[in-house]
Amino acid sequence: MSDQFICWHCGNVLEEVILPMSRREGCGACGADQHVCKMCVFFNDSGRGDCREERAEWVSDRERANFCDYFKLSEGGTDTYAPGANEQALAELAELFGDTPPSEPDEKEKEMTPAEIAEKQLRDLLG
Repeated sequence: MSDQFICWHCGNVLEEVILPMSRREGCGACGADQHVCKMCVFFNDSGRGDCREERAEWVSDRERANFCDYFKLSEGGTDTYAPGANEQALAELAELFGDTPPSEPDEKEKEMTPAEIAEKQLRDLLG
């Protein structure tokens, strides 16, 4: 396949994607589901996460795999991934409220599961 698709979550190039995309397709780098609204040509990123396909059923979590019959992989890969956009927004919020911007996670933290990270943050908060 000559088309290259990019993970909506981490920006990694997805390899060996078989079309039509399986509901169970995931990113090899971050493990994020790929049969998601954000990877669909009908996804409307107007802030509310609306679908432009009128007959499609409501999907509550736009970042999780779903059973939508109208899913069509976006031709433009995914321009929804914007490296640094999240970090920039967090830095602007920190500046607005006079806080210090969040630092980059260290190597040990990058290998942790989301549950382990949440536990670590809770322990740091509670002392």
